[in-house]
Amino acid sequence: MRAGFGWDIPERYNIAERCCDSWADTDPGRTAIIHVAEDGTREVWSYGRLRDASDRLAGALAARGVRRGDRVAVLLAQSPEVLLAHMAILKLGAVVLPLFTLFGTDALAYRLSDSGARAVITDAANLGKVLSLRADLPELAAIFSVDPAAPPVLHLGTEIAAARPHTRFDTGAGDPAMLIYTSGTTGPPKGVLHAHRFLIGHLTSIETHHPGFGEVPGDVGWTPADWAWIGGLMDMAVPCLYYGVPLVSRRMRKFDPADAYAVIRAEGITRLFLPPTALKLMRQSPPDMPLQVRSIGSGGESLGTALSDWAAAHLGAPVNEIYGQTECNLVLASVHGLMEVRDGAMGLPVPGHDVALIDAEGRPVVPGQIGEIAVRRPDPVMFLEYWNKPDKTAEKFVGDWMRTGDLATQDAQGYFTYVSRDDDVITSAGYRIGPTEIENCLTGHPDVVMAAVIGVPDPVRTEVVKAFVVLRDGATWEGLEPALIQRVRDRVSPHVAPRQVVRVDALPMTATGKIMRRALRDG
Repeated sequence: MRAGFGWDIPERYNIAERCCDSWADTDPGRTAIIHVAEDGTREVWSYGRLRDASDRLAGALAARGVRRGDRVAVLLAQSPEVLLAHMAILKLGAVVLPLFTLFGTDALAYRLSDSGARAVITDAANLGKVLSLRADLPELAAIFSVDPAAPPVLHLGTEIAAARPHTRFDTGAGDPAMLIYTSGTTGPPKGVLHAHRFLIGHLTSIETHHPGFGEVPGDVGWTPADWAWIGGLMDMAVPCLYYGVPLVSRRMRKFDPADAYAVIRAEGITRLFLPPTALKLMRQSPPDMPLQVRSIGSGGESLGTALSDWAAAHLGAPVNEIYGQTECNLVLASVHGLMEVRDGAMGLPVPGHDVALIDAEGRPVVPGQIGEIAVRRPDPVMFLEYWNKPDKTAEKFVGDWMRTGDLATQDAQGYFTYVSRDDDVITSAGYRIGPTEIENCLTGHPDVVMAAVIGVPDPVRTEVVKAFVVLRDGATWEGLEPALIQRVRDRVSPHVAPRQVVRVDALPMTATGKIMRRALRDG
């Protein structure tokens, strides 16, 4: 498959045209999204409805000053309005900025300011956070709420109803489409800018680990993962729209295996993207009867054959493991029925992606030797740049190899096996968490002088966050640990909040004054 593969990237390409309008033109009544509300009520969106609403929302955004290349933030929980917003923004040639609703004001303030967001689309639950930041965001021209709200906030439904449809989506395959922020190990989070073509770059993996995707009658897709995460968005939600597979939208405030089983059974879901933590929790509370799932994708860590065998017995399909990162997603896969699946191995490169292990100088290493996973450019799934960070973009490459920061080995048959990270990124519940933003939040407390954050092993989440703090002279420790944890929950996000904060007299430092997080992990 890899030997005979070649990319066919058209000169002009737009994700919204391929994932919405092309279906609406040929089969407007075809189901695009099935929204299952928390009270159990269902709402079906056809491709025709999605096209008409996104045409009008594009017109409303244009009327409020959004232009080609502008960044528009989408701060919404899993719902049809998320994809409605994506389609409208992309039709304008603007750039989608997906944001987690779990983000606190500090995390939102940085991303909205750094991106220069022109507009925000949100709801009543998150509106207060955005309004509290507006005075410090001079480039933010409009705030839309899906729920009725008083001025100066625009009601999304009212704006759509009053707007003139905008149907132009004349973009090149290499034009910017999406800006997804990811946390690094040093400095603030980085905005990963992707082009419209990055959808094409995902498709070979989707077709590999979901065999027959879009060709099997009755297929329905779902993921409990947030659509602001590249895993939830590009490993399931957007591909469903592309292939015409009905997509279930179901907000889960906290993942509940029983709730997940009920949704899978009630909606006849056959295709799943399940983060590792979701699978582990589901295994602890198995369903009372087998489900009829056809394929499952999961990524973020090695799951092992035992968990895959359990999924095959109880969910209906084994787990096909996939690997990538925000900058270059879905480049390795381990797929049952297509290749030999080896316990603990990440699998083989997906057709169309040139993946190797390299040393510090960018030279391939010999089989059995530890090296850094790298992907060769050009590759349609690879990012364009880090937003406003040309130096960081340059550092990501050595020659034509994009470095992932993940260490692995490769055997004589080409199978990759993960070893470790070469930096301080924490992998928790499938999310990659950088320590810097958490440390900055902790040191923003008046009693904290220095802070360091590491990941420690956890049987369910792979790792959880642990923090070390040095306090100012005279500070009282009593009651401070829960206050610091809550501070991170409120100001950054609950999913990155430390499970434990330890008071120390000093932190291990290098001669140049950098915190030695590895020493904290080893100690």
